Order: sequence, then C-alpha cells, then structure tokens
Amino acid sequence: MSDHDRAVPRHAVHHGRSVWGAALKVLAITTAVVVASSASVAAIGIWSLGRTVAANAVDISNGGSVPTIAAMNGSFNVLLVGADNAPGQKSFGGARDATLNDVNILVHIAADHRSGVIMSLPRDLVIAHPECEDPTTHETFSAMAAQPLNTAFARGGLGCVVSTVESLTGIKVPYAALFSFEGTVKMADAVGGVPICVTKPINDTDAGLKLPAGRSVISGRTALAYLRSRHGVGDGSDLSRIGSQQAYMSSLLRTMMSRDTFTNPVKLYGLAQAAAQNVRLSQSLASEDTIVTMALALKNMNLQHLVFVQYPTGADPQNPNKVVPNTELADVLMRRIRADVPVELDKSSLGLSTELAPTAKAHAATASTTKASSSPTPTPTKTSTAVIDGLRGQTAAQQTCSIARSQP
Repeated sequence: MSDHDRAVPRHAVHHGRSVWGAALKVLAITTAVVVASSASVAAIGIWSLGRTVAANAVDISNGGSVPTIAAMNGSFNVLLVGADNAPGQKSFGGARDATLNDVNILVHIAADHRSGVIMSLPRDLVIAHPECEDPTTHETFSAMAAQPLNTAFARGGLGCVVSTVESLTGIKVPYAALFSFEGTVKMADAVGGVPICVTKPINDTDAGLKLPAGRSVISGRTALAYLRSRHGVGDGSDLSRIGSQQAYMSSLLRTMMSRDTFTNPVKLYGLAQAAAQNVRLSQSLASEDTIVTMALALKNMNLQHLVFVQYPTGADPQNPNKVVPNTELADVLMRRIRADVPVELDKSSLGLSTELAPTAKAHAATASTTKASSSPTPTPTKTSTAVIDGLRGQTAAQQTCSIARSQP
C-alpha cells in the first residue's frame, strides 16, 4: 500500500467498486411510464418486458410474508442497491470473495406526492445487523453488532439489505431493486447521455476516467467511470464520491424531463428494456400495476422538492477507516421522513465534492439582485423549520459540478 493510500481512510478506498446512482433512483419512474404508455408501444413488447421483470424478481421478505400489492396511495419507499462482484461483471474489475451491497439508496416519496427524499447510505457505515435468512437456501444468519453496511448482501441477499436498512432507519421498505455494473452502463446508454461538469480536468486511472474541465455529456462506461471515481473528486473519500453521484442523478432527471423522455414511448421503452434486462426487482415491485402507480405519483413532482441527502455520519472512534451514524442528526432526518415533513437544504448543504455550476451561480446572483432591487425595505424572514443544519446534499433542480481533486 502506498503512502497516499495510507493517508486516506479506508472508507474512501473503493478500489474501483461501482456506483449505480445514475440508474437506481429513476428505475420505478421510467419503467412505470413505459407500461402506462402501452397504447403507443407494441403489445408484444410490453408483454415481453413484463415477463422479463417477473422472471428476475427477488424475494426480499427475509423469511416473512411478501407485502400485498395495492394501488399506490400515500407515501412509499424503495431501496435501490448496487451489488459489487455480481455475476457477469468480469470486465468491470477484479473478482472479490463475496458480493457486497456497495451502493444503498433509500427513496422516500411523501404521501401527497409533492416532495421526496433520496438518501445515500455509505458502504462503510458501521451499524448493527439483524438476523437474516437466505431466500434460496433458507440458511439463517445471526444478528451481529458493529459491522459495515456493505456486508449485508452476503448474509441473505437483497432481503437482508432491506432488513438492515429498516432496522437502522425505522422506515418500512416494501420495494427494492438490485443493480450491477452492466446495468448502469446499459441504463446510461439508453438515456442517451447525461451532462456533467468538473471544475478542473480529471485523469483517474483507477476508475478509468479522463474528463476535460467544464461540461461534458457522458454515457456508457464513461458514466460508470465518473460514478466510480474516488481519486478524481473532492478529498478522495467515498463520502466525496456520494456528492458526484448526487450531481449525476439530479442531472439525469433534468435531462429526461428536458428531452421529453416521459412522453416519448420509444425513449421510454428503450430505457425500460435496459432496466428489465439488467436490473432485478423485488417481487413486490415486479408488477406492472405497482410500477404504473409509482410513475403517476412521481412524474409531475417539482424537482426543487426532490432532495438528495447523505445519511449523517461521523468518524468511527474504533476504526479511522470506517464511519458511524451521527445519531443526533440522523434521528432528526428520520423523524422528518417518517412524518412526511419536506426536507429543505440551504446553500451550505452541498456535499464535500460539489459546488454550484457557473450558470447556476450566475442565476442565483441575478435572482438575489433582482429581489433586492424590487424590495428596498425587505421584511425579515423566518428560517424554514424544514432545513436541517449539518445535512449534506442537493435538490434535483440544482445544477452542480464535481470539484476535481488536486493532484500531488
């Protein structure tokens, strides 16, 4: 191990492990609207898509009963998981001893469908794990304390990851989806490219990423490399990489809306095919009716009210290479989510590796000047009670750039 690697905590060292944030959070939306647009898509295609999704469905009951599928009324929660070392990933990095849930994103949509929280949970978050049961072998794994979150998958698959996140957050998660490296590449290709920007040129040989300063439109393996890159952004930590993931995901949503993806059956069907062939859905989510109702709840949401946040953490006093929950801040966030109280972010909330894009900065400055000139005697405003001090993240509407890591 080099001196450089010693200087960075292990939670920052991903060794090329992937980030699937690009495709994860839009899975339910895109697949749903495709099915909802069946009048414009060949019936045989929809039938084939539905059959593929059902064939790949995963049992996440962890030994319990599968949730009853009903109309999507009120709030709902979906866990999106990126699996490292999954089958078929030979060309995406070295083999590992076990499959790890290295990306864990919890999506919560409020009951009124006007706001949502998309929360990234760090892979090296040290927490207690519940008892789990493998749905195939029925092997039981005992509960354990103080272990990284990304070990959950090896103890019972996707269902164990769901149970572990539920235990940590106190939030019931009836729906889940599992992504792989290949799934991320295919989804990025189906979208047709996503605009991102970086503050300086990046040449991260570990992730295979080379980008010029400024704006680029990326897809396929370049998108995957951007999402995997640790050495290229922020302080080189895995927590910094979460900021880049969120910048990408917000840009992806804005891109889809600007290209009328949700109203174009051809684009939607291509994206849905990529999802169906490369993503495994929980049995509870592998239903056309369920996916349709999710899409109808999400498609008109104001992106300013959809926020990406990082689960609050602090340094692990027992291991400098790991992180532990910031229980005080996490409790506040979890209470807001469970109570369906919208979460707001202020200008100091951006992640460790992101800043507002130049155009966004100029727009903010112009808006501020206009507001000041039109209100010469402004009335003091009260800070929104929804803002949580210390929470990191961004809204889906914010245009942000990744802060390139300074090279030695």
